[in-house]
This record gives sequence, structure tokens and C-alpha cells, in this order.
Amino acid sequence: MLESNKPRYLANRIYDEIHIGDSASLTRTLMPEDVKLFAILTGDFNPSLVDPKFSESGMFREVIAHGMWSGSLISTVLGTQFPGPGTILVDQSLHFARPVSIGDTITITVTAKQKFDHNQHVIFDCVCTNQEGLQVVRGAAEVLAPSEKVSHLQVVRMPEVRIDDKYERYTQLLSRVKGLEPIPTAVAHPCDQESLKGPVQAYQAGIIEPILVGPESKIRSVAEEFGIDLHGIRIVNAAHSHDSAAIAVSLVRTGDAEALMKGSLHTDELMGEVVSRANGLRTSRRISHVFVMDVPTYHRPLLITDAAINIAPTLEEKVDIVQNAIDLAHIIGIPEPKVAILSAVETVNPKIQSTLDAAALCKMADRGQIRGGILDGPLAFDNAVSIVAAKTKGIKSAVAGHAEILVVPDLESGNMVAKQLEYLANALTAGIVLGTRVPIVLTSRADSAETRTASCVIAALVAHANRNKGNA
Repeated sequence: MLESNKPRYLANRIYDEIHIGDSASLTRTLMPEDVKLFAILTGDFNPSLVDPKFSESGMFREVIAHGMWSGSLISTVLGTQFPGPGTILVDQSLHFARPVSIGDTITITVTAKQKFDHNQHVIFDCVCTNQEGLQVVRGAAEVLAPSEKVSHLQVVRMPEVRIDDKYERYTQLLSRVKGLEPIPTAVAHPCDQESLKGPVQAYQAGIIEPILVGPESKIRSVAEEFGIDLHGIRIVNAAHSHDSAAIAVSLVRTGDAEALMKGSLHTDELMGEVVSRANGLRTSRRISHVFVMDVPTYHRPLLITDAAINIAPTLEEKVDIVQNAIDLAHIIGIPEPKVAILSAVETVNPKIQSTLDAAALCKMADRGQIRGGILDGPLAFDNAVSIVAAKTKGIKSAVAGHAEILVVPDLESGNMVAKQLEYLANALTAGIVLGTRVPIVLTSRADSAETRTASCVIAALVAHANRNKGNA
């Protein structure tokens, strides 16, 4: 987030007040946000600016990293400090001595070198040095000095600028499984563009080894229509969507697959096979769903549960729902997740069942019936994610304002919260079902291929954790 709403004292020097040898300096650090803003403002999406392969190693082309950024900072010194407001840049020539990379701190110094009385022009020597004292830019700038004196306090009010790079967040998530063996995954009925593209992308990224289960002619037709490369991917023919679900679950039961993924069929069709007592994938745990969300306006990862499986869970069912989410948080690197049990209010009210459940769950955690997390509730949504809201209401809690798991009262409220964050807050979203023998990628039929691929990352992390547990 970039902002500039601080009071500034504006003072310039008119031509007669400028003396040869006078100077001014400014120091700035090149941040990723600076590069992204430059690309957005200019429309210059040169790979050396926006491609992670270049940006991570600081490989910026000189004309961009030096000319534009350093050159603009020289103009900033001249226009805001010396000579200051009213200065007009007439000419500028710069030489770029060495590269500037993200994280470099540059000091820009301008020094008055020559004055011309007939037109009030001043030539400045301009030098930019990095944090090691090495010269990165040198040159000269000719300006028309201010003609009127400016000297007053001014509050500069600039709009808040927030850089939200969803693709970067997506690539960072994919890097979580870098170096891990791809997980064999049965994909049930991937018979439309996004449900087929998702597992194929995950395959190409080395996350899963998909086994596509469905009408083979239909799958190949979709692949051909949308240019999806199925080379090297196994296809198991199935007659229809229900048959696809049954075969996909059977592949898990026989050990051919260590994860299950929903394609373009209805959730009820797939989960009906999953919960079958005869041939399903049940465990002793209650099955539940978790949305794993990266919300750009929130300082922590958010896990929302349950917003897809349990419609109106009982207190007993919520125990497993909470524990499933805590176990997942451990797997994705949150050692002691902060769990907010949500309701409409933050006080226990006998007329609101969710507040009673919240109080009971917290006490159950105190007694060791729920392990591995810090629970608090009931908490309203604002108190769970905003420390300001919590303090305003006098709530003292390790969870309030810092929640990493949001346990919703029921499916309706949870689904609304998750979808609002996804569509209005631009959250990066992954969906997974837990409490089964293997992780299940369960996304909406409206979800993009990227959401499905992101979900495969979470499933792969869970599958690897299950392997490690089995080998322990």
C-alpha cells in the first residue's frame, strides 16, 4: 500500500536565491510496488518488469529501471526541494552506470553548477548512488527557476494506492509444492472447459498426476475445442456423471489415486459416492469443507468452514469441523491457528444458538476436546478480522482481529462470506473437503481453472502429510 497524506513544508528558491554549489538530496528504495505501478501507468509490460523470472533476480532493463525510475526521482528533487515548486524542467541528459534492482536504496543529489541571467535558467549536476556508495546514474538537468516565492505548510492529500497482484499470489501458492512428487488424483467427470483445464494446469505445474474419469469422447472433444493438451494424461472411460463419480471413488479405494477432484458434475453426485457406507471414503471424522483464502486486504491467511457440506451442523458436528480446519492449518504452515467462532454478536445469547455453540466449543478446547488451536467466540465477523473493531467493543482476545480460521454458524452464512471475499475482495480461493480417507478438491462449477489448480496445491499438501503420517 502506498500513500502520502502527511503535512509537508513547501519552500522554493527563486533564481536570485540559488548559488553555485548549493545542493539537495533525496533517498528512496526501489520496491516491487514501484515497478508494478510504473507498468500500470505507462502500459509497459516488458517481461523484465512484470515477469517473475526477471523480477526475482532484479534483471531490469537499464532504460526502464534507470531512465524512468531514477530520472523521475531527479525530477522529484528539482520540483519539490531545490529549486522547488514552480521549477520547469527544460532539458536533461543522463548516463546509466550500473543496474538498479528491487531493494536497492538510491540517493539522488542535485547541485547547482551554472546560472544564466538572461533567461533565469540553471544547470544542475545530477548524481545517483546506491546503498554501497556506487554511482548508478550521473548527468545534468537544465531548469527554468521559479519566478515567485513559495513558502507555506501544505497537506498533500493523495489517494491510497494498493497493489493487488492476484497472479503473484497464485504463483506463490503454487511454489508451496515445488519439489514435491505429484499426487495421483482421480478427476470425476471433467467435461467442460474449466473443469478440464484445471487438472491439466495442475499436471503441467507438477502438482498432480490426473486420472480423468468420464466419457472419453466428451473429454477429448472439450480438449480439442479449447486447445487443452492431454498428452501423457490417463483417461478412464465412464458412461455418465454418476458412473464417473463411482469409478473415481473406486480408484481411491484401490490405491490408484491419493486425492479426488470434482469436475463438472453436481456436488451431490460426487459426495453421494464419497459418503456411501459400503464403498465410500468415510473416516471416524465428520466430513467438512474448508475454503482456504488469500485476501489482499487481510494480513493473514483465512480458512472458512463449513461453507459447502454441512447445512446446519450440530455442536457435535462442529467439533469435527473445527478440528479438521485446525489440522489443515498445521499442514499449510500455521502452527497454532487462531480460531474465531462466528455469530451475529460477540456475547452469549440464549436466543441465538450459534453463540451457545461458540461458548461450548471454546470450553471444549479448554478441556482438550479440540486440540492445536486457540479458540474464541462468539465473535462477530468485524471483531474476528479487525483489531480496531475489537478494541472499540472492549474485546480482549488473542483471536480478535487476527483470526486465521473462521467457523461459521451454517452453510448459508459461510457460503456468503466466502463468495463475497472471492468476488468483492479479489481473494485467491481454494476449496477442499476433509474428514475423508483422502483430500477432495471440491470447487464450484463456476470456478476458474486457476481456482481448481490452487485447490490442487492444498490437496497435494494434505496428501503428502497423509503419506508422512503413514510412514511414521
